[in-house]
Formats: sequence, C-alpha cells, structure tokens
Amino acid sequence: MNVLRTPDACFANLPDYTFAPTYVDVTDTDGTVLRIHSVDEGPKDAEPVLLMHGEPSWSYLYRHMIPGLAARGHRVVAPDLIGFGRSDKPSEQSDYTYERHVKWMSDWLVAKDLKDITLFCQDWGGLIGLRLVAAFPERFARVIVANTGLPIGTGRTDAFQAWLDFSQSVPVLPVGEIVNMGSLRELSAAEKAAYDAPYPEENFKAGARRFPALVPITPEHPSVAENKAAWKVLEAFDKPVLTAFSDGDPVSKGGERIFHERVPGAKGQKHVIIKDGGHFLQEDKPAELVKIIDALISEKA
Repeated sequence: MNVLRTPDACFANLPDYTFAPTYVDVTDTDGTVLRIHSVDEGPKDAEPVLLMHGEPSWSYLYRHMIPGLAARGHRVVAPDLIGFGRSDKPSEQSDYTYERHVKWMSDWLVAKDLKDITLFCQDWGGLIGLRLVAAFPERFARVIVANTGLPIGTGRTDAFQAWLDFSQSVPVLPVGEIVNMGSLRELSAAEKAAYDAPYPEENFKAGARRFPALVPITPEHPSVAENKAAWKVLEAFDKPVLTAFSDGDPVSKGGERIFHERVPGAKGQKHVIIKDGGHFLQEDKPAELVKIIDALISEKA
C-alpha cells in the first residue's frame, strides 16, 4: 500500500482551526502502518464526546462545535478518517473498503481507550460510527444520529444516485465546493480552501473519491451482511439514542424513522429536526448542535 501524507504546511492558518494535532498509529492487515489524526480538546478526565465526520469533509467540519463543547466541560475528540484531513491517505481507490475503514477506526478507538462515549455522527461518520457502537456497545453511553444511516442494500434516493454519478465521473473532485453545496449558508473562500487543504494533488483524494461507491445500496454490495449484524446489536441498544436530522438534506430525509422504530434507546427521546440545516448541518447550525449534545449528556442519571 502506497501511503501519502499531507504536508503540515497545508494546514497552516486555516480559519477557526487552531487545535493542536494528536496522532495514533494503526496497522493494516497487510502490515502497513497508518497514522490517524484527531483533535482532542477539553479536560482529559471528562467523558469524551466523539465527533465523526463523513464525505468529503474532515474534522474542520467541527471547528465551530469543539470550543463550545469543551467550554461546557466535555472532552471533545474529532478524528480524521483515513484518507481525509491530517490522517494518512492510501493512494489507490482499491485500498479503501468499508470493512477496512471500520477496522482502522476500531483499532484507533481501542488505542485511545475511549469509554463512556457520547457519539455524534453524520454522513459516513454514521456508517462507520454506528458500526463502532455495534462492535463496542460497552464503550458508548449515548448516541446522536444526524443525516446518516446504516444501509443494508435496500436502495438509494435520487439525490444519492446523482451524487454517486457525479463523484465517480468528475475529473477533479471539488471538495470545498461540495461541502459548500451541501450547506445552506455560503462558505467563505477561505473556508472552502480549508476543506481543500488536505489534498494538494488529485491522488490525495482516493479515499474521498471512493466513499460514495462503498455505500451498500444494493444487496450485492460488500458489507450488507456486516451492517445487518450491526443492526441486531443496535436493536438491543437501550442507552439514549437521539436523532437530529436537518430539514434541508434530500439525501437523508426521513432517515431518522428507522432509528425510532428499531432502537430501544430511541424510545421517548426528544428527537429534533434541525430547521434551516443542509446536509452539512454542522456548518449551518453548530451552536444548536452543541446545545443538543450538552443537554443529552446532562440528562444522565
């Protein structure tokens, strides 16, 4: 596996992103050592809030949520998935599979030894994060699900099909502009450039390019069986599960209902629809999300 590493200079002077980097090494099954970056802010003895990003963003997505959560006394951990942000980037699309992503982040989670976790997950942060919950239910205290799901090969929306077609055919994947299009507010030129920062050349985007094709939308897709097994665990998960989907995301619209119906911990929760939020609701409503996360944690016995 050929691994690329974005130069540190690419991350200098990004707007509102002044967090010190932390790193953990994991070893792939082929023996390749990969470095995973995460932001780790707030008191280290506090219960962690795990913020998981998706496609094609990175922990920069949470820059307006991390300080607010840390100020409320929470330890805030926001990793970059392999292929994204300051984490290492295998150079070939064939290096990336759903199960590899789950294994990489499972090893990272164990290495960090995070416990009593509050997970906030969106987009692929849910496809991977919910698999972590299923693999390590004892490590998670509560879950907030936003604009994401755990698909098992039952089809796709027209909006997702359009995104899949675009992502697999466009010559240059415009990462910053994609995040901008998925947000209801207009990102500044500097913010869009910050989303592009991890990818100084197109071959750094192999992971971002591959992710849409890995979503198990047909019965023939890999990881359908693994996701079905994960749902069995989630169907016994009785710790708090709150949904906070937005009203302006055609890709995930209505995706909250399956959690209400199938996950015991979702029963009786104060589920919300975030108004005036796009797919990247972290860009549109960060302060509201901070309040929702903090309130759920505060409700614990």
